Amino acid sequence: MSFIPDTTTLIQFAIATVILAITPGPDMTLFVSRTLSHGRATGFASMAGALCGTLIHTTLVVVGVSALIVASPAAFLALKMFGAGYLVFLAWQAITKGSAFSPEKKSGPEISLLRAWAAGLGVNLLNPKIILFFMTFLPQFVSAHDPNAPGKLFFLGAMFVVLSIPVTAPMVFAAEKFSAAMKTSPRVTRVVDYLFAGVFSAFALKILTAQAK
Repeated sequence: MSFIPDTTTLIQFAIATVILAITPGPDMTLFVSRTLSHGRATGFASMAGALCGTLIHTTLVVVGVSALIVASPAAFLALKMFGAGYLVFLAWQAITKGSAFSPEKKSGPEISLLRAWAAGLGVNLLNPKIILFFMTFLPQFVSAHDPNAPGKLFFLGAMFVVLSIPVTAPMVFAAEKFSAAMKTSPRVTRVVDYLFAGVFSAFALKILTAQAK
């Protein structure tokens, strides 16, 4: 099949993907915090949203929209402002609502799975560093003169998602176990709330300092 890169390329891409998947970022912070505050299903929904964002970024790379955004200072600045603003909003939510566990609660999660999915998608799409990453990462594995380049890029983008799942899913399970142990310690959970708020704020600052190169 012409859209599948050669074996050497696939192995190199797989290694790079696993390394990148375990690197902390706003996506990982979001679905771990959602798991801590609302449970495993919500955490997985946020993770699914982020992975869907990855597929959208792959599509943007193929059609060249990402290159246009990065080439336009105004568009890139707007993206940074929206992305950083959204992470600051998540930081504010972590402090005001956060993962303050209530053991007596017997109802479902406070936010719907759709909202959790949308939050994951939003964090992923509004992160200019991810656009820059996919613009510089994916093309390295496909020749610009390859007539099958678009198909191979889509294949690699899908492969990135598939390989990321077994790497990130255990983090959700681990967070769920951690949350169960924390339900009897409200003071510790507030520390976690502020910790996640600080992490989201730090990523917002990193996004604002992202440079298009």
